[in-house]
Amino acid sequence: MFPSQSYINISFFQPQSFLMTGIPGLETVRGWISIPFSSMYTMALTGNCLILLAVKRTHSLHQPMYYFLCMLALSDVGLTLSTMPSTLAVLWFDYRFIGFHTCLIQMFFLHSFSVVESSVLLAMSFDRFVAISNPLRYTSVLTNNVIIRIGAVIVARATLSLFPVPFLLKRLNYCPGKVLLSHSFCFHADVMKLACADITVNILYGLYVVLSTVGVDSLLIVMSYVLILHTVMGLASPRERVRALNTCVTHILAVLVFYIPVIGVSMIHRFGKHLPHVVHALVAYVYLVVPPVLNPIIYSVKSKPIRGAMFRVLRGKDQT
Repeated sequence: MFPSQSYINISFFQPQSFLMTGIPGLETVRGWISIPFSSMYTMALTGNCLILLAVKRTHSLHQPMYYFLCMLALSDVGLTLSTMPSTLAVLWFDYRFIGFHTCLIQMFFLHSFSVVESSVLLAMSFDRFVAISNPLRYTSVLTNNVIIRIGAVIVARATLSLFPVPFLLKRLNYCPGKVLLSHSFCFHADVMKLACADITVNILYGLYVVLSTVGVDSLLIVMSYVLILHTVMGLASPRERVRALNTCVTHILAVLVFYIPVIGVSMIHRFGKHLPHVVHALVAYVYLVVPPVLNPIIYSVKSKPIRGAMFRVLRGKDQT
């Protein structure tokens, strides 16, 4: 039975809990679906924690490029932990209730870590630009203090951007009969649609956050690669051009892995209202679960120093 609802007064209502949804239409096989989801969450946490340990224990990896990779791994761990408890609760135990305030907290961290990941990818593109355009000054430009400041700005930007969102949702009057979420976690767009009130402010602020963070980041990343290509084309030797571009391959793959699902989620929410609910759910899971799984694989396959350091961590050998 659904938990009792609490009325504040006759004209204002907030549900005590929301009802989460797994994958619509596949409820009868949720036990089987939990196996790949559990595997992906395990891979995401294991892979990203291995990267963090590998960089920490390997002195030769104490360089700006790998510090930014650690930031990416931390954001992936945070993104994974934001959705894992509620998703596995639905799939393992069919426990579908999530408290109103718990939902707002989860939503804040979920979207904050997404903004952090976008910002880190932008910082990594700046790192590649400096390394290719001015390699002799690379370590003098990206000092430890500069990297710490960049990390602090990234966290502050995400926190300040998302901080008003839960309060904007908390002020809304909700419909007593509308408590069903479209996912096994709390999306901003999903929660605000349950309100029986004018959500224009929520829509506009949500659009502002997306454009001012992920939108701006994506444009700056494209601009950085235009500048990188301009610099690379100015190199005399074709071998040097290929070598310079090869240092960007892992970052380009990480950008594609993150931004393609982001674009997919945005397009589905804006123009895919006629599509089955299962499509909305699967695209959202791809956006939140797949990048944390693929990023460690990309960097371990394409980066020999990271791969070697990760193997040494697994074997328990001393690092160099």
